[in-house]
Amino acid sequence: MSSRIGGYPMTYLHNWSPPPNSSIKMRGGGRLRCRRLLIETPPVTVEQQVSPSQSVARRLILLRHAKSSWEYPSLRDHDRPLSKAGQADAVQVSKKLQLLGWIPQLILTSDAVRTRETLKIMQEHVQGFLEAEIHFISSFYSVAAMDGQTADHLQHAICKYSTDEILTVMCMGHNRGWEEAASMFTGSFIELKTCNAALLEAAGKTWEEAFAIAGFGGWKLQGIVTPTSSL
Repeated sequence: MSSRIGGYPMTYLHNWSPPPNSSIKMRGGGRLRCRRLLIETPPVTVEQQVSPSQSVARRLILLRHAKSSWEYPSLRDHDRPLSKAGQADAVQVSKKLQLLGWIPQLILTSDAVRTRETLKIMQEHVQGFLEAEIHFISSFYSVAAMDGQTADHLQHAICKYSTDEILTVMCMGHNRGWEEAASMFTGSFIELKTCNAALLEAAGKTWEEAFAIAGFGGWKLQGIVTPTSSL
C-alpha cells in the first residue's frame, strides 16, 4: 500500500489478523503489522524550531523493548536482561530510525533492565540517541500491565518533561500497554512485537495542543519499524 502523509510518501505492506476483545474502536477490521516500510521524512532541523504562533508536526515514537532472556528463572521480571537476539534487534531498529530521520530529542523510558539495555545498545550505535535528553520513569513498567491507563499516562509524562522546542519524543516500555496506547492514539489496532516502534505524528504549537487536537484516534500512523522490515 502506498500513500502520502504529511507531504511525504510512505509505503508499507501489512497483514490483518482478527482483533482481540477490546473496547477500542478499530478502522479496517484488523490489527496492523508491518512487513515493509518506507518513509521519506526529513530530520528535524534548526529551521523547523518552533515559534510561539507556529503549529508544527510533533512526532512520537512508541518503542517496545527488545526481546528479553528467560535464561535466569530466579530473576524478577523487572530484572530480566536482553537475549542475544534482542541485542541484535536493538541495533537494527536504531539504525533504521536513523535512516528514516526519526531521532528523538527526548527519551522517556521504563527503568526495567530490558528497556535500559535496549536504549544502551541504541546509544552505542547511533550518536543521536546518545545526545537525547533521557528520563527513566519507574511507573512506565507498572502502568503497562493496567488496562486502559497507558495512553493517558504517556500523555501526562510527555507534557511534563517536554518543551515546545522538542519535536520528536520516544517512549520505551512494555506490552500490553504500549500496543494499547498506540492503538488508542491512532484509532487502529496496532501490534507491537519486541523491538517494534510505532511512528506517530500530530500537529500543534505545543505538545499539550497536539494531544488536545488529535485526542484519541487522531494521531497519524506514519509506519511501524521492526528489526526485519525493509526500508
